[in-house]
Amino acid sequence: MKKVLFYIALILTSLSVKAQDSTKTSNLNISGYAEIYYGFDFNKPANNNRPGFVYSHNRHNEVNLNLGFVKAAYDNGSVRANVALMAGTYANANLAAEPGVLKNIFEANAGFKLSKTANLWVDAGIFSSHIGFESAISKDCWVLTRNIASENTPYYEAGAKITYITNDGKLTLDGLYLNGWQRINRLDGNSKPAGGAQIVWKPTSAVTLNYSNYLGIEGADSVGVRRFYNNFYGIFQLTKALGLTVGFDYGTQQQAKNSSEYNHIISPVAIARYQVAPKWAVAGRVEYYQDKNGMIIATGTPNGFKTTGYSLNIDYAPVSNAVIRLEGKTYSSKDDIFTRNGNPVSNNSLLTASFAISF
Repeated sequence: MKKVLFYIALILTSLSVKAQDSTKTSNLNISGYAEIYYGFDFNKPANNNRPGFVYSHNRHNEVNLNLGFVKAAYDNGSVRANVALMAGTYANANLAAEPGVLKNIFEANAGFKLSKTANLWVDAGIFSSHIGFESAISKDCWVLTRNIASENTPYYEAGAKITYITNDGKLTLDGLYLNGWQRINRLDGNSKPAGGAQIVWKPTSAVTLNYSNYLGIEGADSVGVRRFYNNFYGIFQLTKALGLTVGFDYGTQQQAKNSSEYNHIISPVAIARYQVAPKWAVAGRVEYYQDKNGMIIATGTPNGFKTTGYSLNIDYAPVSNAVIRLEGKTYSSKDDIFTRNGNPVSNNSLLTASFAISF
């Protein structure tokens, strides 16, 4: 019996070593992410939903899952693919317009390399957005919650894109053919494709400069209006501990089909982050968003949406793949666009805590 157990143990050890070696050389990578949060809105919304322009971390006075996903990524140097399935309040809010199981797709795309010598790819499917420096993955952002511009530009997009990256990795160029503004399924009655471009330049390891845009027809063909949106940002690592991100969004949209009159959006934002100690960091954000005519955020008030936001964030990372975060944020608007105890008010404050882990 001892000999049998010995041989079984030897076989299992051999299989384990082979499996480990196979994993090291495999082109397939399995990963995941989960973020649990608690948010307290001092305006105390009766339905526990934060204001309508907030889509991430949007529930009040409850512990909930903002975003959780499992992802499989394959890349052999010539072909690549990504599939990630998700759940959470982020998915409920951001993909409410998508049908059926599409609501649970975080990412699903495939591509192939067009050149043996150049880093030139074509990919198609569902991707993270090419607009903005803040993504749905809060752990990768400097501040726990998103800025207003990030919340009200696409988090995701569907279509096809061609990507070129220079050999030194300093310049990335993307051209995109899209199904619309944050849409997997094209809007019923809309037959017009949308498009966009992105230019990312990294002259040094401490500097990233980006320009992204979007051009498309919003609404059904019979009433569709042209939207042109521009996103600029720079990320600067000023010292080993201090980083600065500045961004500016500018968008235009026709007031009516075939009109020469346009509505406008402007939104500047700045974030400073300081690494206090190896496991501790603090960050502050100031932002402004102006949408006077309700191009994206409609208020029905005389001055429209003209709102300034301030955030202060502290992070504690006990291990490299996890972070505990606390953020205080307040909005101040020109008009009374918020509600407190059934009455319109001009300000809104929020305290949010989260625990995020990637694996």
